[in-house]
Amino acid sequence: MRVYVPLTLAGLAAAHRAGELGPGPLTAYAVTPALREWYVSDDIEELEYAALSRAASASLRLIAGDPQAVRRRVVVAVDVADGDAVADPDHILDGSSLGEVTIASAVPLAKAAAVHVDSDDADEDVTAAAAALGAADLGDDDAQFTVDGAEDHELLWFGVQEIPGLIG
Repeated sequence: MRVYVPLTLAGLAAAHRAGELGPGPLTAYAVTPALREWYVSDDIEELEYAALSRAASASLRLIAGDPQAVRRRVVVAVDVADGDAVADPDHILDGSSLGEVTIASAVPLAKAAAVHVDSDDADEDVTAAAAALGAADLGDDDAQFTVDGAEDHELLWFGVQEIPGLIG
């Protein structure tokens, strides 16, 4: 099963040093039954993209919670055994946790398929979105518009071997 782990650039650097994503439990995003139902699609590529987008939103939350974090969203795509990614049955229908799964233990970085990171030109929008996230959560439409501005930026794809250049 492909899962998408949200990080910051500092988190990616720590994972690179340790050789693993962790320690567990890890929050990740995947194509879950609830995500399939919400997205109403059978196209696996569209569903995977939806899971990646959910992880990018979670990365934005990590950035918002760390004033020192570089303002670039980071998501690592990792392949794990199906039984290793577990959705919380108490939150299956909760819209804010669609696609969310928990992985109990650390995952070797060698299982990563790719790294997705914002380009430099997203910094201004990601910075603004991180600052507006709290107000958006409280229902402020203008703040939500600002958060959506970060989501307009597509994450770039990088091979795992390119991590040293990303964290350099």
